[in-house]
Amino acid sequence: MSRELHRYYRSLAADTDERVLPAPDRLRRSADRWARRRAAITVLAAAGLVAGTVAGSQLVLAAGPGPDPVPPPAGTPTPQPSSAAPSVVPSPTTPSPSVGRTPGSRSPVVTTTSPAAATPVTIPDRAFFVLPAANDAGTGNYFGPGPVLPALCGATPGDERVVTQRARSLPYRRTGAAADEVPSGTYRHSITIYRAGGAGAALAELRAAVRACPEQPARGTPPVTVRQRLLPDSGYGDESVLFETRTPYRDANGDPSGGDEVHLVRAVRSGDVVTMLWEQGWESTSTQRAQFDADSRRAVEAIRRWLD
Repeated sequence: MSRELHRYYRSLAADTDERVLPAPDRLRRSADRWARRRAAITVLAAAGLVAGTVAGSQLVLAAGPGPDPVPPPAGTPTPQPSSAAPSVVPSPTTPSPSVGRTPGSRSPVVTTTSPAAATPVTIPDRAFFVLPAANDAGTGNYFGPGPVLPALCGATPGDERVVTQRARSLPYRRTGAAADEVPSGTYRHSITIYRAGGAGAALAELRAAVRACPEQPARGTPPVTVRQRLLPDSGYGDESVLFETRTPYRDANGDPSGGDEVHLVRAVRSGDVVTMLWEQGWESTSTQRAQFDADSRRAVEAIRRWLD
């Protein structure tokens, strides 16, 4: 062993001998005191934590609910929950489906009701009928103002319900008439649109006006009497009114010459539209019923095509 190492060992032994180690029982009592102290500190810390939690809860309960929220300004939209189902507003122009079940079926049957067609507010040329070539007088037709009915003791049936009206004068030739002959007669043909429900009321007022005016003075000198009466009618449009006017024939001097000049008037309703055909004759001619009925059907068909 080297001299230096020997010197280090001697120094360590001398230092150790000077320190006296405590007895075993003293070390045990010291360890027990430290263990009891650490347990007490742990208990005190846990008690302090519990006390703080209880105190905090009491403060929250004593404070009570917070102040009411300030309402939003007037007009501010209220947000809706995102899960709320959107409200559906049916459109007036959208058909409303109805759901039902047919006997013996398992799935519902959905039927759709189409909305009623809107009443037109203008009357185009195509709403008026066209004469067949054999009945065309070659004079054309012309639109213009003027009466659409014979005078009925001053009555004006349905006038306050009119939306719009157009009328034309249409000369015609009877079937089989020579091409160089003068027209056989002329129509005063009118189409009138009424407010909803007004067309039916107008025809009822027309019937009442004819019944209330069985006769009246006619124009001319010397004066004569013109008579009106309703005739049975059916098979035209939704409903129709047919009546005749009778005026005594007169000679060149205006005197009655025997017999009557007879003219027919037919009003036909299709919904809120009324087409009127008033045959006025030509140089004292009377209405031929077969021709008048055929042209009435043409007038009704033209209205049907227009409204469809």
